[in-house]
This record gives sequence, structure tokens and C-alpha cells, in this order.
Amino acid sequence: MSALASARGAGRGRRPGLRRGEAVAGWIFTLPVLVILGVFLLVPVLMALWVSFSDWSGRGSPLSSEVGFVGFDNYVAVTTGGGLAERDFGVALRNNAWYVLLVVPLQTALALFLAVLVNRAVLRGRGIFRTAFYFPSVTSSVAITVLWLFLFSTSGVVNTVLARLGIAGPNWFNEPSGVLHNLLRTLGVDTGPQLLTGHGFLGLTWWDWLAGPSVAMSAFVLMAVFTTSGTFMLLFLAGLQNITPEVEEAAMVDGANAWQRFWRITLPQLRPTLFTVLTLGLIGCWQVFDQIYTGTQGGPGKTTLTPAYLSYQSAFLSQEWGQGAAIAFVLFVIIVLLTVLQRWILRPADGVR
Repeated sequence: MSALASARGAGRGRRPGLRRGEAVAGWIFTLPVLVILGVFLLVPVLMALWVSFSDWSGRGSPLSSEVGFVGFDNYVAVTTGGGLAERDFGVALRNNAWYVLLVVPLQTALALFLAVLVNRAVLRGRGIFRTAFYFPSVTSSVAITVLWLFLFSTSGVVNTVLARLGIAGPNWFNEPSGVLHNLLRTLGVDTGPQLLTGHGFLGLTWWDWLAGPSVAMSAFVLMAVFTTSGTFMLLFLAGLQNITPEVEEAAMVDGANAWQRFWRITLPQLRPTLFTVLTLGLIGCWQVFDQIYTGTQGGPGKTTLTPAYLSYQSAFLSQEWGQGAAIAFVLFVIIVLLTVLQRWILRPADGVR
């Protein structure tokens, strides 16, 4: 009995040592990845943060003694400076905000609809449909943008189809007017009330903020929904396949119809997946760059300008490196705040897990 007790005591004595050894081994295995992330991610981010508070001209090292600290001057210039930099930032935020408001709900709804569709056991050839729906997501965004420019050109396929239907299609990527303003003009409203035209934010009047996406940006909205819905469809499909069929069968026995089963049973169980899809969609939409760079470079009339492209334009084209870095970090703060807000909205109800 004493031998058994001594053996247990010896085992307990070895456990902390084993755990320390496992911890050391874990750090050794993860050290290469941590070094790579530190060198290629953390260090550049910290240097960009310093640039946003400096007057670096782009020549030499931003850490040299010739680079001065200017505090929040770069942030003030793009947010409250009252000049062209503030107005451009306001235009970019307006454009991107409408882009997010349209793309995120549309791509989420379409992805969920496609996932429910291909998850049905009665659908034949489900693998073919899954591949077809997902294929645009793995295609190069540059290639998709070039294709979209061709489809939505003045004499492109889209306008040709609209002409067959008796509709005169717009000059999509060269039309700077806002969609909502265009709709109001058809109702005879050309200018807004004094309350909207006399006040504003970031160099734009509230009437300009309510212009809606431009016709050119609307084409980018359609492209984003087309190219991203397939990826989010797979996430929803994985969530649907994790739902036990017994729960839905019990609801059917209780007399619930298809819509009640989806709204009361399926959708609540997809809450974690829904949060993931909305978060990824939100981040991706606020960071849209390559489509703008390939397609319109912010035109026509800066109505497709986005904060990400404006940051590139300010830094690499206008050589305003501090303002470009400041725009990037303001965009980072916007994304974080909206993600936290979204997390709070989608939080589970009390007592529900």
C-alpha cells in the first residue's frame, strides 16, 4: 500500500515537469511561425503606424533622424482638415458605405439560399451545382473585373439584353450619378431640402451622402455578390449539415410548415455561421481594392473611390505617405468597431446557447 502511494506521489511530482517540457516543445514548434508573422506582419504594421504620425516623404528609412513626428496632423487632414483630403476621404467613405450596405445583405441572403438549395437530398447533381456556384469565388478577381468591364460596356451583353426588353441601358462604368438621386429625379425631385443640403459631414452634404451608390458602383456591387456568394454558400452548407435531422422531424410532427421550420429551427442554429459570414463579408467589403484598381481607378468623378484605394493613391501616387497610412488605420478602426457592433447585435439571447 505504501509502495502504491509512493508511486502516485512520484507520478504527481513528474507531471509539472512533463507539462513544462510540453510547453517548451510547443513554443519551439511555433517559434518559426511567430518569427515570420513578426517580421512580415507585426513589424510592417508598427512601421506604418509610425508613418501615420510622421512627415516621411517616402525616401530613405522612415526611422531615420530626418523624419519628424507630426502627431495627429495626418489624421486631422483627412477627417477635419477642411481641404481636398477631407472631401476625398468623405467621398470614399460614402461610396464604400453604400457598397457595404448593399453587398453584405445580398451576398449573405444569396449564399444562404444556395446552401439550402444544394443541401436538399432530392436535388440531383448537387455536386455539379456546388462546383458551379463556387467557381466564381476561385477565379482571379482581376479576370472577373475585366470580364465585368466587357459585359457592362455601352454595347456589352447587359445593355444588349436590356435593349431587347425595351430598356435603354446606362453607360455603366462612366455614369457618376447616384442611383437614389436618379430615382428621385424621375419623381420630379432635383434638389434636397435645406436641412440636407445646408449641413454635412467630411466635406459632403447630407444630400450627397444620401445619393446612393453611383451607377458605376452598382456594377461593382453586382460583381461582388456574384463572386463571393459561392464561398459563403460552403460555410452555410457546412452549418446546415451539422444540424441534426431529428429536430426538424420533430417540428414536422408538431405541424410546422417549411417556413416555420427554417425561421424557428434552422436559422437560430446557424447563428455562429451567420456571424462568420457577416464578419468576413464586412471586412472584405471595406477592404475592396483590386476591383477598383483594375476597373475604374476611382472614376468616374471619384464615385467608385474607396478608402483602401484612396490610401494607395495618397501614398504611392501623391507621395502623401503619412495621410495614406492614416487613412488605412482609420479604416482599421471602422472595421473593428463595426465588427464589435455586429457581434453585439448577433449575441445569443439570455439563457440561449
